[in-house]
Amino acid sequence: MTEAVEQPGPPPAKPWINHVLPFFAWLFVMQMLGDAAGWKYAVRTVVCLGLFLYYKPWQWYPRLNPRNLGWALLAGVGVFVLWVGPETDLASRHEGLHKAYLTVGTMPFWKMDPPLMEMPYDPEVCGWLYTVIRLLGSACVIALIEEFFFRGFVYRWMIRDDFLNVPLGHFDKVMFIGVACIFGLEHREWIAGILCGLIYGWLFIRTRDIWATAVAHGVTNFLLGVYVIWAEKYEFWS
Repeated sequence: MTEAVEQPGPPPAKPWINHVLPFFAWLFVMQMLGDAAGWKYAVRTVVCLGLFLYYKPWQWYPRLNPRNLGWALLAGVGVFVLWVGPETDLASRHEGLHKAYLTVGTMPFWKMDPPLMEMPYDPEVCGWLYTVIRLLGSACVIALIEEFFFRGFVYRWMIRDDFLNVPLGHFDKVMFIGVACIFGLEHREWIAGILCGLIYGWLFIRTRDIWATAVAHGVTNFLLGVYVIWAEKYEFWS
């Protein structure tokens, strides 16, 4: 009687892939297709949502604690106000500070952004379907992907290679500030981005709940999208 040959099992899990791949796919597809309205953003949203659902980075985290929703909503609204406040008409009344922020606080550095001549996400240009996809992709897809990447992976990986063994809520001042800076410099509004990274990071540390930061980020992006469409401030989506 011949012995049964033991079949090889699945390869060992590599949790960092589950956290990193959806985010880098977002950047890769953006580079390949160009960051423009219409079908290109829709493709990027669908592809990266599919990767996020396939790799399930949330499998290593507890479910959302409903008690943290209040903090998440407060942080999300606060970050939205912080993000758009310096560029509103009200802020422009303080001409010196307003000009200084636009010159230094937004990219490219030390140079005033030229007026946005094209509005590719305006529904009159791309249609309401693609405008809504842009809004929902920002609020429901990239917000989730970024939180699992920056707060779930990068922050803890910078503390220890085996990042899953870094307890949720563990505070490391240097890494905390470092990740906030990396997060901020990813965005056009880099000063506001760093401050927002600090707020999301604080929420993650305080609640020990990655879903709370994802909700906060989604609320911010949703409110920002509604503001962009209502006020026709499409430079926030540039």
